[in-house]
Amino acid sequence: MTGRREQSKALNVGDRLLTYDQAAEVLNTSPRFPRRLVEERRIRFVKVGRFVRIPESALHEYIAAGLVEPVTLRGRYTRRVA
Repeated sequence: MTGRREQSKALNVGDRLLTYDQAAEVLNTSPRFPRRLVEERRIRFVKVGRFVRIPESALHEYIAAGLVEPVTLRGRYTRRVA
């Protein structure tokens, strides 16, 4: 049996494997940034022989993890005086 944690990190059947250039295009960065994410083990990746590929779902998870929700204020906005 595989644990729940391992199952959530498994590749989806229809998951596209992207090159560094393709991953950089999704992230709107230079190809160096996805390389650094892989090097620092901050994102999931797959070794296909000597090639490194990044699952598209891993990029979406990385983006979702960095998402910052806006703060909603109730009532009238007032400044706090120190």
